[in-house]
Amino acid sequence: MQETLNYIQENKQRYIDELFELLKIASISADPAYKNEVLKCAEMCAQHLKNAGADAVEVCQTKGYPIVYGEKILDKNLPTVLVYGHYDVQPPDPLELWKKPPFEPYIEKTEIHPDGAIFARGSADDKGQFFMHIKAFEAMMKTNTLPCNVKFIIEGEEEVGSVSLGDFVNENKEKLSCDCILISDTGLYSKDQPTVTTGLRGLSYMEVEVEGPGRDLHSGLYGGAVPNPIHVLSRMIAQLIDENGRIAIDGFYDNVLELSAEERAEMAKLKDDQEEFKKSISLKGVEGEEGFTTLERTSIRPTLDCNGIWGGYTGEGAKTVIPSKAFAKISMRLVPYQTPDEITEKFTKYFEKIAPDNVKIKVTPHHGGMPYVLPSDTKEFVAAKKAMETAFGKEVLPYRSGGSIPITAMFEQVLGAKSVLMGFGLDSDAIHSPNEHYGLFNFYKGIESIPLFFENYAKM
Repeated sequence: MQETLNYIQENKQRYIDELFELLKIASISADPAYKNEVLKCAEMCAQHLKNAGADAVEVCQTKGYPIVYGEKILDKNLPTVLVYGHYDVQPPDPLELWKKPPFEPYIEKTEIHPDGAIFARGSADDKGQFFMHIKAFEAMMKTNTLPCNVKFIIEGEEEVGSVSLGDFVNENKEKLSCDCILISDTGLYSKDQPTVTTGLRGLSYMEVEVEGPGRDLHSGLYGGAVPNPIHVLSRMIAQLIDENGRIAIDGFYDNVLELSAEERAEMAKLKDDQEEFKKSISLKGVEGEEGFTTLERTSIRPTLDCNGIWGGYTGEGAKTVIPSKAFAKISMRLVPYQTPDEITEKFTKYFEKIAPDNVKIKVTPHHGGMPYVLPSDTKEFVAAKKAMETAFGKEVLPYRSGGSIPITAMFEQVLGAKSVLMGFGLDSDAIHSPNEHYGLFNFYKGIESIPLFFENYAKM
C-alpha cells in the first residue's frame, strides 16, 4: 500500500490539472442550452477511465444524457465494488455572486482550508469527489495493488432527478452486478471529525396551488370582499407546523423510526456547536422540533419546508391586483420507515382538509425518494471506517446525513447491494450555491482513503 500512496504523492499536481479541465466544462443538465457541454463531459470522463486502466469503457446512451461505464475484472471469484458518481452540475446562478466565473477553476486559501480549496461549480458536487475514485483506481493499477474487481457508473442526470438511471440499472443488472456500491457524494462532519455516512433522509416534493377568483381583480373594487389566494395559502402553510415544531399533518409520524437512547448517545459524540452552526450561516437563533438537538433535527427527524412561494404581481413598480392564484413548492425530508407515496397522500388529504370552502386546491406531486440506512456493523461500513481512520489518523464515527440520494434505495432493491457513503466534502463547501469549493486536503484524503477501503473490503 505504501507504493500506492507514494504514487499518489508524486502525481498530486497532475491530478489537480486534470480535474481543472473537467471543471471547465459547463455540464449543466437542467439547461438544454448546455447539451453539448454535458456530452463533452461524458466523453472526457470515459477517456479518464481508459487512461486509468479500465476495460470495456463505454458512453452508454439513455433517453436523456449518457451514462459512462468502465470496469476492471481481475477474477470473478473476487468481490466486486461498483463506484457511482455524477458528472452533471447545478446551474451556477446567480452569477453576480461568484468571485470569479464558475467554470474557470482556481485555488484560494480560506479559514477552513488554509492549504487551499478549488473554487468552481462541481468542484465538490460531484466532479471533485468522483474524480478521486478514478485517480485512486489509477494509482492501484499503476502499482499493481488493486485487490478486487471494480466497476464504474458515472451518470449525467443526478441534478435533475437521475431520470434515466433506474431504467439503465434495471436493463443492465448482470453488467452492474456487484457486492457493494461505493459513493462519494456526501461529506464529513468536519475536517477534525471524519465520519462515514450511515443514513440519508428520503424526500417527498410537491407543488400546491390555491385558486380564488376566476381572474385577477382590482384590489380597490374587490378588496375586502373576496378571498385573496396569497393570504389563504400563507395561512395554510402556517398550519403545517405547530408551535412545538412538529409537523401537524394527520398521521405524519406514524411510521417514523425512533432512535434508542443508546443510538442518540452515540450521535452525541459528534460536536454540536450551536454558536459555530449559527455563525456559519449568519443566523441569530435556531428552531425546530422540541426535544431534539440541532444535529438530530437535521438528520434523524423528518422535516417540512416551503421552498418557494409566489402569486400576483412581482414586477417593478405597483399593480394593485388580487391574484387569481397563488403557488408554493413544499418539500418534506423523510426518515425510516416513511415512504414518499405515504407522505404525499397524507399531505394532500391534510392540505385539502384545512382549505377554506371558498377556494380551489390543487396538489401536484413531483419527485421523491426513499430514506436509506447502512448499519454500522456491516462489513461495508467497517471497511470504510478502518480506511479513513488510517488516512486521517483519527477515530471515525457514524453520521446520519440530512440530505437525500434516492438512488441508494434503488440500487439496493435492484442490485441487492448496500451502498457505503464515503464522502469527503463539508457543509461549508457551498454546493448548489455561488462560490462552490472543495478543499485540497479533502480531495487528497479521499484519494488516499479509497485504496485502503478496497484493501480492507477485499479481506472481509
